[in-house]
Amino acid sequence: MELSDKSARQLFQEAKANPTRKRFGFGARPALINIDLQKAYTCVGEFVTAYATDPKQLDYVNQLARLFREKHCPVVWTHVAYMESGEDCGVWGTRSDTPDSLQNVKAGSRRSEFDDRLDIDRKRDIIVNKRMASAFHETNLGSLFNFHKVDTVVVTGGSTSGCVRATVVDSLSRSYRSIVPEECVADKHESPHFANLYDMALKYADVVPVAEVLAFMKTYKAP
Repeated sequence: MELSDKSARQLFQEAKANPTRKRFGFGARPALINIDLQKAYTCVGEFVTAYATDPKQLDYVNQLARLFREKHCPVVWTHVAYMESGEDCGVWGTRSDTPDSLQNVKAGSRRSEFDDRLDIDRKRDIIVNKRMASAFHETNLGSLFNFHKVDTVVVTGGSTSGCVRATVVDSLSRSYRSIVPEECVADKHESPHFANLYDMALKYADVVPVAEVLAFMKTYKAP
């Protein structure tokens, strides 16, 4: 194992400045997955589980969602919400049992609600109640993306080290080109945030400025 006294932020910034791998790039048909932008994780000061990284994150996500809709590309919003007993959280919900614990994000509760600042088209967008970290795990996204002929997945949301990373790894595992707009993902702490951006950039995804994704979508034309 290589030892270093550099922070995770420094390692990521160095990798970004001097990339050693070629990009996956955008394919012919992109989809947008917005991971768990619900009040439990976005309402800082109200819920201890909430966090923020870039203050414009939700604004950028809204911009992306509008462009994807304009170009008739799928827009997906995921959230976690569990039954009253919490049994559908499985073993993931057995490590703690406090009001803030994952299995206690109950369906219909304020913690399960999407952030009020989000621009969600509930007639057209795809809303997924996922139970595990990855947006692909035991959901219908695979069949939906097959129907829409998706080959590129843009992932936003949180947390960077948790559900975003899990979704990105599953996306790559399904042979989608995977894109992470850096300003659109967030985490509770700096180190896991940048460590996982670094790791995803080296292995699983193109981690790029959101401006690059916006620019691509503004000129995108479906094949």
